Parts: sequence; C-alpha cells; structure tokens
Amino acid sequence: MAANNEQPQALALVGMPGAGKTICAEHLAQRGYWTLRFGALVVDEVRRRGWAVKPENERIAREELRDRHGMAAMAALSLPRLQAALAEGRNLVIDGLYSFSEYQLLREELGAPLLLLAIVAPRHLRYRRLASRPIRPLSGEVALQRDTREIERLEKGGPIAMADYTLLNAGTPARLLAQLDELLRELDFLP
Repeated sequence: MAANNEQPQALALVGMPGAGKTICAEHLAQRGYWTLRFGALVVDEVRRRGWAVKPENERIAREELRDRHGMAAMAALSLPRLQAALAEGRNLVIDGLYSFSEYQLLREELGAPLLLLAIVAPRHLRYRRLASRPIRPLSGEVALQRDTREIERLEKGGPIAMADYTLLNAGTPARLLAQLDELLRELDFLP
C-alpha cells in the first residue's frame, strides 16, 4: 500500500544504457514493488514478429512502435496496466521510461504523483558493463551509437534532466542498492 494511506505513487527509473536501472528494478520487484519494464513491450513486439531478440531488432521494433503511436508510445500502451495497479493502492516502479513525451503523458494522465529517479554512471563504466553483461552484450562502438540514437531520436535526455532524485552508480551493485533503499526509506515509498 501507499505510505501512510496516502494516494499511491509511481517511481520511474531513468538513465542511459548500463547505468543500473535494471539492477534497481529487479531489486525492487524482489522487495514486493509492482514493477513494469517499458522495454518488455519492445521485446514482446520483437517476439510477436518472430524475430530473434537482439539489439538491432529491438531498435527496429521500438522505432516502429513510436512511429505508429508517437513518442509517448510505451507510456500510452502501458497506461491501463499502470492505472490498474494504482487503483489497487500500490506504489509502482516503472523501469526504463525513455522519452520526454512519455514523462509528460504520465504526468498528465497517470492519476498519481510521478517521481523520476535517474540512475547515472560514468560513460566508460557503462560501456564496460554493457560489454560484459550476459544478455545482449554491446561493444563500445555499438553502445556509443545507441547512446547517440537514444538522445537524438528518443528524447532520452529530458527525463534524466528532470529527475527528482539522482543516484550515482560508480561502485558496486550492493552500494547502488543501499543508496536506493536509503532513498526509498527517506521518501517513505513502500511496496
């Protein structure tokens, strides 16, 4: 339930690839938070088309969804599920809000307060993490191309710049999660 019987809230995790959003979202899901990953819509679309789940196919599907539904596509397509979770009185976590348009749509139509939490990390660390991750690893060159595309085409910088809170992920995953837990205690943001 929401803290102190108040209206439930949404916490959207924003940041560049490799910053640590997924680690945070998985941690929160394990702690009982209702969590929705916007990127799962893209993976579902790739699978629906019968394509292999890989970065290039995800990019194509993501861009086509946005061409079809606008820059707020992921938020618009997810809005009914998010509102249903809020109607149950649950605080929720959105993993991977990308575009400024998504942020604006949710602020206007979600029906609950929306907090943005930016997870940031130095680029060289992000690229090292992306290269060594077990699922969908990216080379430094591909990571740079993806960063550029996400900033130029997906409006990704806006939500990061508008963040209500920022966590620096320049150390261990345990350190990042300790910072996250401390922030949620301070905000009284309960599952």
